[in-house]
Amino acid sequence: MQQILLAFCMILLTVVTYFVMTRIYKRYSYPYLTPVLTATAFIIMILLVFHIPYKSYMIGGQWISSLLGPSVVALAYPLYKQRHFIINHLFTILGGVLVGTISGMVSVGLLAKIFGINHTLILSIIPKSLTTPVAIEVARGLGGNASMAIVGVMIAGIFGVIAAPTIFKLMRIHSPIGRGIALGSTSHAIGTSKAAEYSELTFSMSSVTMALCAIIGSFIGPIVVWLFQI
Repeated sequence: MQQILLAFCMILLTVVTYFVMTRIYKRYSYPYLTPVLTATAFIIMILLVFHIPYKSYMIGGQWISSLLGPSVVALAYPLYKQRHFIINHLFTILGGVLVGTISGMVSVGLLAKIFGINHTLILSIIPKSLTTPVAIEVARGLGGNASMAIVGVMIAGIFGVIAAPTIFKLMRIHSPIGRGIALGSTSHAIGTSKAAEYSELTFSMSSVTMALCAIIGSFIGPIVVWLFQI
């Protein structure tokens, strides 16, 4: 009974916090107020202040995590609605996804190597722009650490949605294809949620990009490590 009550409290904490942060974001719309970042930071502070172990939080948090599967499947609906557009621009999308995937992996790998970062950590953050489940498996296959891969994915996702509006403005990127591919290939699911703020077409482009990056990245990751001696 006690565990059920604790699980309910943790679920309620997560849902209420996210709802409040979403309302704040909709009102002020500053990139650094993105709900994923602010809600996560607030929940961490609550856990620290009340000395609640992460394991205790996950008694309820695991139920929310279990909804990730159905939510990803739900992305298929906007893709279906935009299927004719996607088919007509298939080669453009594939080209953008390929460039985004390769440049994301090569750039982080080479920069980390230049700055002398630990080899295991480099292998862990190379798949940072892939969706979390795929990034974990790719990192393990490369010889990296799964936990650090998750951290890399979160940082890439949050930083991407914060920086994206400014980059789009400076580079004058107004195309739904360009914005969608950029967000999907660099910030995975978090970027896709940001893409929904622009248009349904941008959201669809980000969704298909995220899926393609996961597939392509699984094959390209080992090749990048081998070619650049990372």
